[in-house]
Amino acid sequence: MIQINENYSKLASSYLFSTIAQKVSEYTAKNPNAAIIRLGIGDVTLPLSPACLEAFHAGVSELGDEKTFRGYGPEQGYDFLRQDIARNDFLSRGAGIEASDIFVSDGAKCDTGNFQELFARDIKIAVPDPVYPVYVDTNVMAGRTGPFTQDRYEGLIYLDSTEENGFVPRPPKEKADLIYLCFPNNPTGAVATRKQLAEWVDYARSSKALILFDAAYEAFIRDPEIPRSIYEIPGSKEVAVEFRSFSKTAGFTGVRCAFLVIPKECTAFDKAGKAVPLRDLWNRRHTTKFNGVSYPVQKAAAAIYTPEGKKQTREIIDYYLGNAKIIREKLTSLGFTCTGGDNSPYIWVKTGKDSWEFFDMLLSKAQIVTTPGSGFGRCGAGYIRISAFNNREKVTEAMERIAKIM
Repeated sequence: MIQINENYSKLASSYLFSTIAQKVSEYTAKNPNAAIIRLGIGDVTLPLSPACLEAFHAGVSELGDEKTFRGYGPEQGYDFLRQDIARNDFLSRGAGIEASDIFVSDGAKCDTGNFQELFARDIKIAVPDPVYPVYVDTNVMAGRTGPFTQDRYEGLIYLDSTEENGFVPRPPKEKADLIYLCFPNNPTGAVATRKQLAEWVDYARSSKALILFDAAYEAFIRDPEIPRSIYEIPGSKEVAVEFRSFSKTAGFTGVRCAFLVIPKECTAFDKAGKAVPLRDLWNRRHTTKFNGVSYPVQKAAAAIYTPEGKKQTREIIDYYLGNAKIIREKLTSLGFTCTGGDNSPYIWVKTGKDSWEFFDMLLSKAQIVTTPGSGFGRCGAGYIRISAFNNREKVTEAMERIAKIM
């Protein structure tokens, strides 16, 4: 008899964004003429930059010529892209990351979800609350939690991220083995200072723990005092793996390209306490389950690092940050307390009401889609997340609609 993985039955409900999509679908079915403005899921709206598009076309053309045709590429990514990443994203900021530390993939969501496969089932997991659901759900599927009770899974260490601590949690008193951190944060838009990240690095080093650092939105940081990589913190290369994405940076949500960084110094431990290089473990997993990102996509990603690509990419990010500024300023003027929107494309809004109730109100009265904060965890109750990823005209109109119903 074929049996299912019973851990799936522990999952609290459907994936957050699937629930939102269903609610919106039901509303539009009843109101087919409604002009919906989507400020919920973090999908981009601007087209690829000319530099990326030109490189993308060139890569496809190479595959159409027998002299330049390529089949399977290296699972870890082509050297030209890995070297560009190391030089521009890390070495330029004083972080000694090498091309061999970098693994190109088809998405940070996949990488953050899959990385837990490398570890024992009985490790102790620490996650922020509110939290990107993938961190929690993949560990539930792997059997590392108890049942879901009172809006939390038994067996996890929850790191409360609240208005009182600026949505940047401190290390817990109890010992964690695997720690998920995300800055700029999804969903709250908060950023962590060097001092705050150094505290986490010290905790991981003293606990022999590992930090999984999701930096998918680092390109939105405009404050020069805020670190854009955890590897800017001394000692971090021994205890941290970093995840990056081109989805929001360069509009690759439909193209699919990302990367993760595992320094050669980074280790975990076997039962006997012997240090094991994580880069070797991931490389074994990566080459077994993944055949690499397509050549044209990697050519397009490399174009981000050309002078033209850097300029065009920054213009795209500035455009979304301009949207975020409009959202934050308007909602603040209406009396709402907001976090994010300055070094992040997300604005975390304190509603004073139940998250789903406020979501339903904005959908029914203003035809605006947001994301209920409670979908990210207990500490998200009473908040909504608004995404700046949309066209300027629609963002402006959405704020006008909210002002009208308020």
